[in-house]
Amino acid sequence: MTDMLSNWYVVQTHPNAEAKAASHLERQGFSVYLPRYLKRRRHARKIQTVQAALFPRYLFVNIDLQSQRWRSIQSTIGVSRLVTNGEIPAPVPAPVISGLRDREDERGFIAMAQGPSFVPGDKVRVSGGAFAEALGLFEGASDRDRVAILLDLLGRKVRVMLGVDMVVAA
Repeated sequence: MTDMLSNWYVVQTHPNAEAKAASHLERQGFSVYLPRYLKRRRHARKIQTVQAALFPRYLFVNIDLQSQRWRSIQSTIGVSRLVTNGEIPAPVPAPVISGLRDREDERGFIAMAQGPSFVPGDKVRVSGGAFAEALGLFEGASDRDRVAILLDLLGRKVRVMLGVDMVVAA
């Protein structure tokens, strides 16, 4: 698979075609790395956990430029282009790939930081729902998925519990 003569390179894919491009590249004999993570998606009042590319429209391919026919990557189904410096593919430093792989869990998904990155007292804005665009103060996190903020409603501070994905920095 990967040896000392090969390096990792970046391939840009067509929109939402990362898996298709990876499949076709593997069929051609290339070693492919498509880092993924689990993200929460809200749709039709349901919250689902779905797989998503860590870098939308990009994946990594391991190529030995001396022995592999790497120019065929440019015309692979799902591939937009191989990222290059002029005519030569631009290599990705090996520690980048190993660092990503080190963050994978047992199922192969990149572990993302959980919970809000706010500290109590930070100014926040509600991004959706009944309180959309309302400004408030971050009070704390009740669990991994919910946060408490203080909103100024009708002249007084009201504590509101919201999903962590509905609160952004103001």
